[in-house]
Amino acid sequence: MEKNLTTGSVLKNILFFSLPYLFSYFLQTLYGMADLFIIGQFEGVAATTAVSIGSQVMHMLTVMIVGLAMGTTVSIAQAIGANKKDDAAAATGNTVTLFLILSVCLTGALLCVIRPITMIMSVPEEAVSGTIAYLTICFIGIPFITAYNIISSIFRGMGDSKSPMYFIAVACVANIILDYIFIGLCHFGPAGAALGTTVSQAISVIVSLFVIVKRKTGISLKPSDFRPKRNVCGTILKIGIPIACQDGLIQIAFIIITIIVNKRGLTDSAAVGIVEKVISFLFLVPSSMLSTVSALGAQNIGAGKPERAKLTLRYAIFITAGFGLIVAIIIQFIAEPVVGLFTTDNGVILAGGQYLRGYIWDCMFAGIHFSFSGYFCACQKSILSFIHNIIAISLVRVPGVYLTSKLFSNTLFPMGLATATGSLLSVIICVIAFLILTRKEKHIA
Repeated sequence: MEKNLTTGSVLKNILFFSLPYLFSYFLQTLYGMADLFIIGQFEGVAATTAVSIGSQVMHMLTVMIVGLAMGTTVSIAQAIGANKKDDAAAATGNTVTLFLILSVCLTGALLCVIRPITMIMSVPEEAVSGTIAYLTICFIGIPFITAYNIISSIFRGMGDSKSPMYFIAVACVANIILDYIFIGLCHFGPAGAALGTTVSQAISVIVSLFVIVKRKTGISLKPSDFRPKRNVCGTILKIGIPIACQDGLIQIAFIIITIIVNKRGLTDSAAVGIVEKVISFLFLVPSSMLSTVSALGAQNIGAGKPERAKLTLRYAIFITAGFGLIVAIIIQFIAEPVVGLFTTDNGVILAGGQYLRGYIWDCMFAGIHFSFSGYFCACQKSILSFIHNIIAISLVRVPGVYLTSKLFSNTLFPMGLATATGSLLSVIICVIAFLILTRKEKHIA
């Protein structure tokens, strides 16, 4: 299960690790869409709206948990790279204790603020009861969601990205089957969608625990490893908290942009919603590369091979920038047909094509700064990732979208470019930060 990624071809290691991760993200995307698709088959608009809004809230919480778990991946990867099995065991045990406490506290707190959440999200009156039912069940299932993500982070820290892929595949299949049972046969509505999600996560956790027991992980846990240690928990949180905050604020920024677009009317709102779905699929590559650079870079830094970590970063930038550039050029010629896959409304297709032609460049720029963010995490400098994202969001992305929405009322193209420009600023900041870090390393050496 444990895999040393500090030797051999760097490019081969990147592909070996990133492809299962990429497929995992793809399955998670399908997982999230299954509830909406199936409930749309059996229920009305109110139930579909309830699941849509509820899943948006849960997605925001999940990405923040995943971001926080990045601290575990990096801590374990560095320990594995340095061949310090005791440190890896301590990081694993402390992660279990830390996230168990967090999940219980988070569940209790969120259950107390469900109605305020529905008010903040401006849930239509017809969908309020369904949204409350959906969120109540999903919030109760937060310990399972947390357990899956920390188990996956532990495996990835050990260099194993295949096992988490299998776990999410189990959850995806179970979710689809349970959705048809709870929604189609039992007619539980939004509550059925939430039950399917929660139970499938629980099944995935059980399967993953079974795998851990049956396989040799290379890490032997002792009772003392589960006792919280300030330095171990401190390192996990030092890396994870900035990433969790960053991911949460990015989701908030998307919500703000959605609100801005909604004020332009139903056509533009629908167009932007469709383009966001297209972009979410294309962003699977940059997202998987961020985690790949984090894990591989951390192992190599732990092994005292910083140059291999930098080479991993260079390969990742080449792969993501190349992918983004090719996709961006192709989209310039097929934007409308791509949007047309999701709607037959000519107005929406035209507006969506405009927005996609501008927004698509973000795929290239985001791929570059995602790779840098992965490297910064590997170096335990995840605060740099938080800083460049917040600056880009607050100075360019949101203000740019707002200004272009006011200045260009007849086209969405400038709004798409404004979003991509935010990522371009992130790239510039990342390059400067990387050069400063490199110069400091040479000075110390």
